[in-house]
Amino acid sequence: MAKIEPFEKYVSEYEAWFENNRFVYESEVRAIQRQLPKKGEGIEIGVGSGRFAAPLGIRYGVDPSSKMRELARNRGIEAIDGVAERLPFDDCRFHFVLMVTSICFFDSVEVSFKEAYRVLKPGGLLIIGLIDKDSPVGKSYQQHKNESVFYKVATFYSVDEVMLYLKETGFKRLKFTQTIFHRLTEIEKLEPIKKGHGKGSFVVVKALKPNAK
Repeated sequence: MAKIEPFEKYVSEYEAWFENNRFVYESEVRAIQRQLPKKGEGIEIGVGSGRFAAPLGIRYGVDPSSKMRELARNRGIEAIDGVAERLPFDDCRFHFVLMVTSICFFDSVEVSFKEAYRVLKPGGLLIIGLIDKDSPVGKSYQQHKNESVFYKVATFYSVDEVMLYLKETGFKRLKFTQTIFHRLTEIEKLEPIKKGHGKGSFVVVKALKPNAK
């Protein structure tokens, strides 16, 4: 069952986070941008209010929350009702699929990755942005999750867990970028973006759907 209640009830709080953490948000956008293909049709799964899809030039989005879809449409996104585990698209439709800080709200990461694989063209890319469960920010979010109207319903994942799910689904050639190297309250300028993972709290994973043999 889609975890939409917080996103329906606390719209202003959701939007306020991006305004109050501007440099965190912009650093995350830049880290994702490093991994996005330069061309091709893409979609964001769990598009929310379009805070990532819009600046990244992604036209399509899927989200189960009507309030979030309305905001996304106001940002120029063609937002469609749906969940990650049952995407309303034909096979091999998109060149890339983006998921940003959304897998922690999915009912099944395993099924969601299989659905992303299905709707990707051969040679297509799945790009995932997540807060690493084992990172300083990830540990803080887990420690205080019951104090958050959003994260109290979330299940956090480590980069290693995501890698395992991706490989089991059939994705290949995983590449990583990372950012957010300080506590969120300490960030007063754009954070650096580095290759790899294990130091930054926000990690972007890019995975390839191989071409059919």
